[in-house]
Amino acid sequence: MKILFIGDIVGRVGRRMIQEKLPYFVSKYEIDFVIANGENATHGKGLIKSHYEQLIDAGVDVITLGNHYNSKNEITRYLDRVDRLVRPINLRNEFPGEGSALFDIDGVTIRVTNILGSAFINEEVNSPYLSMLELLETAEPSNIHIVDFHGEATGEKQSFAYTFDGRVSAVLGTHTHVQTNDYQILEKGTAFISDVGMTGFKDGILGFEKNSVIKKNMYGQMSRFEPPEEGKGLLSAVVIDIDEITGLARDIFNIYYQED
Repeated sequence: MKILFIGDIVGRVGRRMIQEKLPYFVSKYEIDFVIANGENATHGKGLIKSHYEQLIDAGVDVITLGNHYNSKNEITRYLDRVDRLVRPINLRNEFPGEGSALFDIDGVTIRVTNILGSAFINEEVNSPYLSMLELLETAEPSNIHIVDFHGEATGEKQSFAYTFDGRVSAVLGTHTHVQTNDYQILEKGTAFISDVGMTGFKDGILGFEKNSVIKKNMYGQMSRFEPPEEGKGLLSAVVIDIDEITGLARDIFNIYYQED
């Protein structure tokens, strides 16, 4: 089973990249199932229903979220009425939707779980470790289990991956928007990367217009990060080949596609 996981989709440019480039990569790598992190898909922060539908129509099978899960208020009105959107499992507050969902692809069951990290994240969450333990003990088993670990600290992501090595198929980091070069299969068979990266505007910072980020980070000014409405795009992703019997990874490699 070949799974394509796409890093944080940012704004209109990111959504365009999915619409225009996803069919090519699905065909090239003979992909069976597509997961994408969509927490920044609506103007860089949150996900409205029309953009959820746009990404699903473009060929994404499941969308995961992150710390901006509730940045667009309308999500609470539609989250329980859609079946391909997974929000963080370890939220402390009562929130609609599910943090882990099961999908069937030609008799192969794939579980997709979304977890928020606890290090350097403003959102207060339950322990990622304890939340995953509880899920593994109580959830219906699956052939394949993909975890989107949405967190700031690479060390926390690595610690989580090694802790659950061999118990899940892949731990794939999101949130920092910069693809790391540490994709690997751990010793017990779990595929891992600290951060898959970002899909959006290429010539900015983290998918946003440069000056809107520089004003805050360099000069301490109040500034709203602005994703451009158009421009050259970047698509960051990984492909994982997983044994359907053991649920362990056979291969993982990255995609880092930039428009000229």
